[in-house]
Amino acid sequence: MDNKVLRKLFLGFIQIHILHHAKEEAIYGSWMLDELMEHGYEISAGTLYPILHTMEKDGLLTKEETNVNGKIRKYYRTTDKGNHVLHEARAKAYELFKEIKS
Repeated sequence: MDNKVLRKLFLGFIQIHILHHAKEEAIYGSWMLDELMEHGYEISAGTLYPILHTMEKDGLLTKEETNVNGKIRKYYRTTDKGNHVLHEARAKAYELFKEIKS
């Protein structure tokens, strides 16, 4: 299968995954990379960080910078808009799953 096609398809799943975790608790990039890899997504920091920045720019995430051992770590949480988008995405994903599961 063409990796570019799969990558484009999975990009939406990755964004939903980010919203899910950022709603539960503040997340940061390297943690999110590990979490995505645990679920089988092959994604690099060079791909993830622009996704996080775009989601922030789109008003889905807020960012808070914290000094951790002398380095600035960026923590992300969902906004009200991000929570609404996650709610809608869950409903659509559930409907899709019911349709394609068999």
